[in-house]
Amino acid sequence: MTILVCGEALVDLVPVHEGPLLSPKLGGGPFNVAVAIGRLGSPVAYLSRISRDPFGEQILASLRDAGVDVTWVQRGDEPTTLAMTTLAEDGSAEYSFYADGTADRLVADPGELPNEISVLSFGTLSLLYEPGASMYAGLLHRARAAGKLTMLDPNIRPAAIDSTSGDITADGFRDRFRSWLPSIDILKVSEDDSYWLGLGTQGTTVDDWLAAGVTAVVMTRGGNGISVFTADGEVSVPGVAVDVVDTIGAGDTVHGALLSFLEKESIITSNAVKEMTEQDWQHALEFAAKAAAITVSRPGADPPWASEASRG
Repeated sequence: MTILVCGEALVDLVPVHEGPLLSPKLGGGPFNVAVAIGRLGSPVAYLSRISRDPFGEQILASLRDAGVDVTWVQRGDEPTTLAMTTLAEDGSAEYSFYADGTADRLVADPGELPNEISVLSFGTLSLLYEPGASMYAGLLHRARAAGKLTMLDPNIRPAAIDSTSGDITADGFRDRFRSWLPSIDILKVSEDDSYWLGLGTQGTTVDDWLAAGVTAVVMTRGGNGISVFTADGEVSVPGVAVDVVDTIGAGDTVHGALLSFLEKESIITSNAVKEMTEQDWQHALEFAAKAAAITVSRPGADPPWASEASRG
């Protein structure tokens, strides 16, 4: 069984301390998810299109170092996407993107997926930038129709939506999001993202997302922990107290840690997720919260290794 993570890799330009300098850090939601899964010791492969520039070479090397299978990676001569990162006093991050004509948005359809790919993960800019966004949406629908477990994090980046690079308005993206719901087993959202998508602000409820076909909605609440909503109700765990350096990659670590937990527990089908008990979810969320706490305790998206995030 292999988890296939689909989506962009990019370079975050992160402020160094309080000065004017910027430090390049490898990132991108799907890239971070793949690295987290690989570091936690679960079988994972990565589907994207990566530049042949020096940043692209660093991205590939980092994936390999984390144990990620890169045979699904496509290459291109276009540049790597860049994200300019601004950090608030609490360590939260905001982004602006340089993505016109970059390599990852030109990813091609990989064709039929082999049986050993049992789980697929999607997220972030890859769901926004065309023509790759339409390819990934088609792959999501095909995967779910084929009985594979799917997980998606829209990871909303307002600066990239309704812009010249985004190819879509905010309302258009919300419509697109609703079209994905029937093909998502696990929907992972931050609390802020859920509000942006209309939860509680436009008459939308978690029950609406579940009724549309989602099996479980996992919501991150920053330092307040993580909750999951299913047809059986809600399960929540508190956050792990830690000195926060920044929050870059925290949600991606939750995403990757959950998939790694499910793989290790052989919960790799829609029915298996539906049959998870309250205790199962509590253990899964506690593991994800611990992993995310390690990530936010150090700069940039730097997910933990298995030895750091032991469930013991």
